[in-house]
Amino acid sequence: MTEGLGATRRIPGTPCWVSLMVHGLGNTEDFYADLFGWEYAPGPEQLGPYVRALLDGHEVAGIGEMPPDRQLPVAWTTYLATDDADATAEAIRARGGTVAVGPLDAGVAGRVAICSDPMGAVFGIWQAEGHMGTRLAGADGTPVWNELITQDTSTVGKFYETVFGHECEPASEPDFDHLTLRLEGRPVASVHGVGRALPHERGAHWMTFFEVADPDAAAVRVVKLGGRVLEEPHDGALGRLTLVADPEGAVFTLLRTAPTAP
Repeated sequence: MTEGLGATRRIPGTPCWVSLMVHGLGNTEDFYADLFGWEYAPGPEQLGPYVRALLDGHEVAGIGEMPPDRQLPVAWTTYLATDDADATAEAIRARGGTVAVGPLDAGVAGRVAICSDPMGAVFGIWQAEGHMGTRLAGADGTPVWNELITQDTSTVGKFYETVFGHECEPASEPDFDHLTLRLEGRPVASVHGVGRALPHERGAHWMTFFEVADPDAAAVRVVKLGGRVLEEPHDGALGRLTLVADPEGAVFTLLRTAPTAP
């Protein structure tokens, strides 16, 4: 589902990185190391206390620590690729979105900004330089899919289509408010409209799915490590999955992707 190792350029609009800002960096590192087998490398230093999570030496995600005086929600953030962060930031503002941070330089990593769409869902944009984002796909502990959970898909679908050039493919089921976002004919993300079922405490948000071989066993492991299971393991359109939260409350999905038909 994601572009894998060796990608030299991400098509603008493609999810290319996921990052988490927390209050206690060390404890969070330990949780994901135990859950996914991640190891860590520091930097970039422009982002403050920040580490890059590694699997077999390949970067898969980032974790940073908030300043002590910041009490922001702890959540995984999906980053979308861009060739020009400043131009994309302007397009986001022009289409009713918000640019909360940046664009700013992140050293050799390139140029980044933190934004939100018209419904308030937070995401990042990343103009990569030396750092090309997630460099491994398919292994346990790697981001495998990204889905926007929002009130309805109509307005927000047009936003992503206009800003990033996504082709929006609606679900075939008439009562299922769902879009697949495609670039050059390839699915890269999805949008799920849940109406009044949108969580009040979270609002619209991007969800990160991490690949695991056994979601049932991984859910048990999450609880043993101090996290919570929010939705018990079950079978879905993407495969077998479970919704969980880490000890600081960051919500994410564990997924064993369904086999691709030959």
